[in-house]
Amino acid sequence: MMISFRAIAINTLLLSGSTVQSFTTIPSASCLAVARFQQPNSAASSSPTTRLHNNAPRHDVRGGEGMTREMDPEELKIQAALTEHQQNAPKLGFPTDVRTLIQYNHGFAVMSTNSKANPGFPGGSVVGFAPDDQGRPVFIFSGMSTHTQDLLADPRCSVTIASKEFKGAADGRVNLMGKVTLVPPEERDAMKEIYLAKHPGAFWVDFGDFNWFRMDEITDVRFVGGFARAGSVTPEEYKSAKPDPIAGFSGAIAQHMNEDHMDSTIAMIANAIPGLVVEAAEITSVDSLGMYVKCTRTPRASDQPQQFKIRLPFPRRVEQRKDVKDVIVEMTRAAKAAEVN
Repeated sequence: MMISFRAIAINTLLLSGSTVQSFTTIPSASCLAVARFQQPNSAASSSPTTRLHNNAPRHDVRGGEGMTREMDPEELKIQAALTEHQQNAPKLGFPTDVRTLIQYNHGFAVMSTNSKANPGFPGGSVVGFAPDDQGRPVFIFSGMSTHTQDLLADPRCSVTIASKEFKGAADGRVNLMGKVTLVPPEERDAMKEIYLAKHPGAFWVDFGDFNWFRMDEITDVRFVGGFARAGSVTPEEYKSAKPDPIAGFSGAIAQHMNEDHMDSTIAMIANAIPGLVVEAAEITSVDSLGMYVKCTRTPRASDQPQQFKIRLPFPRRVEQRKDVKDVIVEMTRAAKAAEVN
């Protein structure tokens, strides 16, 4: 087996738990160098459009063949340590990730319906929603809205929901496909209570020409947690999953750490992943098993800072807000002690 090193863009590829051998060129916002393993004279090297693993899709970088170069040995060691750390970092799992994202979302989504006015074309609308205790999105729509008329004619639709902290392709989003239908009269008071908990200023819930809808039948759930972290969960897995208890106040923890203790986060990363020294570390989310951190780093032999997201796990599962503080203090002290030693 020949080993060649290709400088390619990578963001949270390492969060996927996949081995380096599974990839050739991966475009993204970061620029760490990753080793490429290939067989001599293999189909993988014959064309930039070649598909891997029985025609599985892959990413190509334009001009990639001209980018092949030797990698700095120290940089390779850093990447190997990062790969190993990320593969072993505990994560919630897709069903819990999806259920958590939808539960603690800002309450708005993009709904795509089958257009009644323009048959064969999708109609897109930004709509307010609130999840019920089974994670089913609840809506209240005006009878005059085009998406209302679309749903009454054909209840099949999809709802795309981005994470509360969404800023770009490295952040999470979910697509729910299913049927959205009118809520029975006897359930509407309960739907009103759920909706107002998410949207307390929604005075229109009492308007006579507004109607309650709910995605009662979810047929497909697709999830993208960031670069190289995507998949789907079954409707049954989604229904049985529960939101992570810590993620509900994740934003306040992340803001406090980012504004007042970023040096501690940088130290924790350096302690967890030998050789990985980052210039900035912004916590984007926190859950009961750890944190996701957006890092800024200038790779060796480069003068351009790059950004990528990593998983920084806690030493143990936490259940309450105080527990989060305790483990972060513990991790910070361990990192400071390692710096002294």
